[in-house]
Amino acid sequence: MKKYIIDTNALISFVTDRNPDQQLKIAPLFESAAHLKALILCHQYVLTEFIHVMDRVYHVPKDEIGRMIADLTDMPGIEVIHEIDFKAVLTCWPDPIPDFGDAVIASVGKIIRRSIIVTFDRRFSKNLKSLGLKFLG
Repeated sequence: MKKYIIDTNALISFVTDRNPDQQLKIAPLFESAAHLKALILCHQYVLTEFIHVMDRVYHVPKDEIGRMIADLTDMPGIEVIHEIDFKAVLTCWPDPIPDFGDAVIASVGKIIRRSIIVTFDRRFSKNLKSLGLKFLG
């Protein structure tokens, strides 16, 4: 089973209409996970960022964000990662990845072999490529 590590921007693209092209790219991944044909790994850092952006940028009511998080974490094929391996994070932060949250996601990709990081962030994608990590976006 393929394992995907989702970045915050990909999760936001899935639940909003901010970028229909990105939404079309990400929807089949969630469909595969719902049918247990793929596993989407979501770090708690991504959930924290997601909550912040949905609240502060998109002004979604907190109770609605709570339902979104509950639906996501209850969905088959979704696994939330709570641990941070700081030794792994520090191998890529602050260089070559200056964003700490991106470094957390990259560290999960380094630890979970043959996983694919899902992001629409071009700069992060370049950093992932320099680290030899697989990505989709």
